[in-house]
Amino acid sequence: MTYVIFEVKTEEVSKINQMLKDDLVSRQSILNRDASSLNIKRDVSYIKIEGSEEGLKKAKEIAKEFKFKKLNNKESKEINIKIKEQEDSAADGMGMIFG
Repeated sequence: MTYVIFEVKTEEVSKINQMLKDDLVSRQSILNRDASSLNIKRDVSYIKIEGSEEGLKKAKEIAKEFKFKKLNNKESKEINIKIKEQEDSAADGMGMIFG
């Protein structure tokens, strides 16, 4: 599946919920992470939307309206790696608890 990652200024995070009100966008796989949770010292959040080409196209249109920054390929890969590392770390922790 393909994905897109947007950078959203902290003061505009409430707009993410407005974006997710769109039926097509809301049916995609959506992750929202604060930069600090990814060990990034910036006052932003990242929203990763993974899904169909139609869903991503609609998300890009809405993000453009809200002036969310669409990350370029290099930035997207870096953020995606950090998100995966965070998820893997959480899964390892759960394994130790329920192991």
